[in-house]
Amino acid sequence: MDVINGEWYMRGLDWNDPLRIRTYKELVSRIKKVGFLPLFSNEVNGFSAEEHVSPNFWWTGDRAQDPWVWREIIASEREVAYGKFFGGRAGFISLEWLPYFANYRRDGYDFDSRWEEGIANRREKLIMDKLVGYDADGDVIWKDEEILTTNLKKLCGFGKGGEKNFPGITTGLMMQTYLVIADFHRRVSKKGEEYGMPVSVMLPPEAVWGYDLVTSAYGETPTVSWKRIITRVKEVFPDADDVDIIKLIGKAPRK
Repeated sequence: MDVINGEWYMRGLDWNDPLRIRTYKELVSRIKKVGFLPLFSNEVNGFSAEEHVSPNFWWTGDRAQDPWVWREIIASEREVAYGKFFGGRAGFISLEWLPYFANYRRDGYDFDSRWEEGIANRREKLIMDKLVGYDADGDVIWKDEEILTTNLKKLCGFGKGGEKNFPGITTGLMMQTYLVIADFHRRVSKKGEEYGMPVSVMLPPEAVWGYDLVTSAYGETPTVSWKRIITRVKEVFPDADDVDIIKLIGKAPRK
């Protein structure tokens, strides 16, 4: 997105450009080919969905052409992960690359270990406790119950007179890959009628794709995974500046 004279303008390709992404399926293919892709344009030229679609259909509600609607479809089909993964902004990660992001961003800790070590904060724990449980043996269970984000906020005690900064805390959990946006649903009235804009559903990625897949890169150090990700961006976008890449991906981990 660009701001010109105080107005927002979307980047993108001409309608007749043969390289333009025309369907959400083509966007999924692009994500899988690159490995991971921010939704919106950023400091790395070409490293976004926005720059490869038509700029004319954003927020129109056109299921066939609106990339804002495409993100809902892509999240619900779960061929790739969707969430706020890049500098706190939305984007996609293929299932091939998700384990490397999880290993790097978590810095070697499952959430329960992070909490036990005193690294996670109390508000993060309030949210994760609604989405993660334990069986009779004390082993972690990742709940797949789809709770609308608006309801999750209330259940965790956020809001007027309660806990603060629900959006910031959930964004942090997505940046650490402890949560992804796994679906969107509209709210339902007491009469059973849907209303309003679609609302996101957040789940631990383990609840969506299984613990073994998400943690399959735990055998290497977080630094090795970070280097893999940085190297991949440089392979696809060789002119990108290191500072700009790190702004999106994050700094090297401690380990």
